[in-house]
Amino acid sequence: MVSTINSTPKKDGFRMPGEYEQHEGTWMLWPTRTDTWRAGAKPAQKAYAEVAKAISQFEPVTVCVGREQFENARALLEDEIRVVEISSNDAWMRDIGPTFIKNDKGEVRGVDWAFNAWGGLDEGLYFPWNQDTLVKRKVLEIEKIDRYDASDIVLEGGAIAVDGEGTLITTEECILNKNRNPHLSKEDIEEKLSEYLSMDKIVWLKNGLLGDETDGHVDEVLFFVGPGEVAISWTDDPNHPQYQVLQTVYEQLINETDAKGRKFKIHKIHLPEQIKLSEEESKEIDFDVNSYERSSESTFIATYINCYLCNGAVIIPAFNDPQDEVAVEKFKEMFPDRKIVPVYTREVSVGGGNIHCITQQQPK
Repeated sequence: MVSTINSTPKKDGFRMPGEYEQHEGTWMLWPTRTDTWRAGAKPAQKAYAEVAKAISQFEPVTVCVGREQFENARALLEDEIRVVEISSNDAWMRDIGPTFIKNDKGEVRGVDWAFNAWGGLDEGLYFPWNQDTLVKRKVLEIEKIDRYDASDIVLEGGAIAVDGEGTLITTEECILNKNRNPHLSKEDIEEKLSEYLSMDKIVWLKNGLLGDETDGHVDEVLFFVGPGEVAISWTDDPNHPQYQVLQTVYEQLINETDAKGRKFKIHKIHLPEQIKLSEEESKEIDFDVNSYERSSESTFIATYINCYLCNGAVIIPAFNDPQDEVAVEKFKEMFPDRKIVPVYTREVSVGGGNIHCITQQQPK
């Protein structure tokens, strides 16, 4: 039986581990929304299947899929990937799935945050999101994992980066946005993050990347390579639209310390060419008055930072860009003990995210 625990993880000795710690496995969702994904979501499904295949070489992968697509997903995914039937409104497991936490005995529990499709009725990316809100609980039911009800705060997994040792990095642009938690002050939110994730220090960056439809998720900006060590998106070109944001992030981080008082070691990973849809491609996306517009005028974020650390490997986005090879070499330097596996994920970028956004780790 799965219980809802009337306490907080911090009080009970549970913490959110760093992504680089050992995983039990990875959770994903299957893309089907034709107002998010072009050409009936077929190119996106191919990209998701490639990401799942890459991860499954290193740890178990479960893909959740609605009943209409079960047979199709089962046919496109590798045999060793588990496919389970779970309804959802879209396919961003990082933001829709549970946040897993663990204690020193190795017991695992889950946090069930509120979700409002990145902005609610006025600014959300689609409507409705009623099935998305149930995904956390369904995943925890399948795994027989007890849950904490944190439905009084809207939080997406892509909005936070944690080191597993008490440090959390996020952006004011996202979590303090009036379209997320207008009833909570910054202090209230700090207290919630501290209690539900066991954080001792929260580093607030002002903004995420320019034009990020999620209102500045931190997982496009940086990730923890290890304790006291981060990698950040980067450009040296003062005319690049992301130049100012990233300079500001870097300047702040070089003067910051983590929860243990360590200075951050910072790796800069240069951005590839940013992505646009062709006019033909944008016409392959269904129009819906409640959905985010994906036109050929829009620029979609491409960064290698939106990657995924799994057991013994790092799965990184590739864009058929000359910068891909440079990024692979840089990741090999950062992770000498892990295999670096690039996967072509342009189709995920034009949906509004990348590999980190479509995965959720379950700690061992």
